[in-house]
Amino acid sequence: MPQFDNLLGLLGSRSFSSIWFWLVLIGTWSMVGRSVLGVPTEVLSRAHQAQGQGDGQGTAVITLLDWLSLILPRWQLGAREGAVFLGVTSFLITSLAVLGFGFGLEMAQALTLLLVPFWALFWMRVRLARRLVPLVHAAQEGRAPVSQAAADAARAMIWHKRFVTILSMISVAVTALWGALWTVLHPLGF
Repeated sequence: MPQFDNLLGLLGSRSFSSIWFWLVLIGTWSMVGRSVLGVPTEVLSRAHQAQGQGDGQGTAVITLLDWLSLILPRWQLGAREGAVFLGVTSFLITSLAVLGFGFGLEMAQALTLLLVPFWALFWMRVRLARRLVPLVHAAQEGRAPVSQAAADAARAMIWHKRFVTILSMISVAVTALWGALWTVLHPLGF
């Protein structure tokens, strides 16, 4: 089985002592913090500031709702798609975790520690999108004031951003601690 041995060799290669792994980890989390569901944080902060100044119908508020009306359809999952995606990703992440933590493969451990928080982040984003869709539709159809819909959307997005910041700090800290422990216990990589 030469192909299987090559796959296990790739998964067992050094990760925690590679600068590339740490650059990917920090780079991906810093990119995630620049937007909420694809809406730039500048748009969100301008809309939130406009709400605080009493300008509920200003361009910043309308811009936020326009961004949301363009971005939210990408984050909507039906029940069938959500179940399939949950099942497939759960299987893949569990397989990586078993290979990594059950069989001691360093690359699988690194990938598990990298992917599990992003998996949780994905579902947090889907949940946020489900909360924001009714707000945007109500504002578009005139059933709710634009200022109120934008204020509720901005508030939910700011809370989401705070939770993402906490998730990123925990993810990087746990990965760094596990990587340091792995490197100390396996100085030669095996």
